[in-house]
Order: sequence, then C-alpha cells, then structure tokens
Amino acid sequence: MDAIERAVGKLLESYSRDGGVNHAKGPDLPSRGAVVRALSDVLTLVFPGFREDEDIDDSNIGYVAGELAHRAAKVLVVECARSLRYKHRTAGDGECPAACDMEARDLVADFFGALPGMRALIMEDVNAAFRGDPAAKTVEEVILAYPGLEAVVVHRVASFFWKAGLPLVPRMMSEHVHSKTGIDIHPGATIGRRFFIDHGTGVVVGETAIIGDDVKLYQGVTLGALSVRKEEGQVKRHPTIEDGVTIYSGATILGGETVIGRESVIGGNVWLTSSVPAYSRVYLPEGEHLARVEARSMRRKESI
Repeated sequence: MDAIERAVGKLLESYSRDGGVNHAKGPDLPSRGAVVRALSDVLTLVFPGFREDEDIDDSNIGYVAGELAHRAAKVLVVECARSLRYKHRTAGDGECPAACDMEARDLVADFFGALPGMRALIMEDVNAAFRGDPAAKTVEEVILAYPGLEAVVVHRVASFFWKAGLPLVPRMMSEHVHSKTGIDIHPGATIGRRFFIDHGTGVVVGETAIIGDDVKLYQGVTLGALSVRKEEGQVKRHPTIEDGVTIYSGATILGGETVIGRESVIGGNVWLTSSVPAYSRVYLPEGEHLARVEARSMRRKESI
C-alpha cells in the first residue's frame, strides 16, 4: 500500500506541474457523459420509438416528446454555459457566469426551434440512404441499423452548435459518434441535402470541407487537407464536393482549392490533389498507380 500512496503523491505533483485537471474551481469544462446523454435524448426526439425500450403510441407521444425535450434542454443549458465560460476564458475575457447562462438558454432555445426543420432534412438523408442502397429493404431498417445515417444525424445536430460559435460541445458530439461508427465528420464541415454514407467505416470529412446535395460516399473516403500546419487553421483546407458526386471506397481527396465537379464519379483508391471538371469519371486503371480522368457523355452533350 505504501507504493500506492507514493504513486498518488507523484500524481498530485503531476497535476500541479503539468495541468490537465478539470474540477469545480478549475476549468469546469463540459461533461462528456452529460453531453452524450443529452444527445441521446435529442436523437430519440428525431426518431421516437426507434431508440428507447419504452412503448410510444398516439396517446403518449406528446408527453414523451415533451419530457425528452425538457430533459435534454436542461442538460444542454448547463453544458453549453460551461463551454461558453471556457470560450471567454481562453479569449482572455475572464469569467461571465450570468451572461453565459443566459446565452446558453437562448442558444438551446434556438436549437429546439430549429429541430423540426432539421428533422425534415434528416428524413431526406434517410430516404437517400434507402434509395441509394439496394440492400436496404425498408426505411425502418435504415434508421435502426445504418451507422452512416447516425453519423450524419449527429453531424447535423453538432453543426448547429458549431455554427453558433460554441466550442467543445459539438466536438464532443462528433467524437462520440466517431467512436461508435468509425466515421469522423468535423462539425465545421458544410453538408448539403440527401447525404448518404454507405458502409462508412474510416470515412473522414475535414473541418472546412463543403459537400453539395445528393452526394454519396463509400467506406474509407478521406476529404482532407494538404497541410496540417497550425498557422493555416483559419483557411479553407479541405475540398469542395459539388452536387451529385459519388466517391468510392478508399479514395483520398485533399486540399482547400480542390473542387470535384457536379455529377462526377471518383473511383476506389484514387488520390486527388487537384480539381476535376463536372461530369468526370476518375479511376485507377488496373495495374497503374496514376488516376485517369475521363469526361462523361453528359459533359459533351452540355457543350453541344
């Protein structure tokens, strides 16, 4: 037991010397567990009856939805206020207990005001997954069993808070679903309507990526940056994917100036660091290492 006491003493010295401690009189950061619990309630509001064991029917759905919304809102206000206090501290503005609490309440109220519209957008994602995957037999199967959909839904929630300027909480949401699905979408990424990730494991979408409508990604796709220098943190580092693009498994597309033109198809394991025009087909010929870009017939018809 003396060895344990000595180890604890060394740990306490490390806490004082090296930091990395979160407590009531210290940083008081958002709670990972609380954020995950609130997120779970929000996802149940989006898909009632799909995530909870409790039976929901027409007679009690109003009560259940109200209970979930109030419970999630109560937790989110606390965690968002902590996140806002952190934001002010790191900006050198000092503490703002009362102002942060009021700002957090307004932010959470705005989120719940936006949730019905967000749900309509999510149902478009659901239907895009159902239409885009021959293996999907029903919409219900997509909601229950598709990790790509869960990652997209959490992104739409986290993106709201990110766009509102809230630190920490949206990253915690994104990293939670990343750990569950293997799909890593930064909450700062801009994603259009009817987005579908098939299979999904290993997909990475960077902070400044822009994805248009009706885009489909397969497993192992990376939309990344050419540079990871810290001083470039505020510039666009990730590619733009225009409407109707399909990107097959293992493809890597890098760079803030890289644009994949609308309705293009990017083949598996392709590595791209430059733009391709609309209606292109990019693929690796068998036995070769350099990608080949071909204009598709629709492109030629448009130019006639």
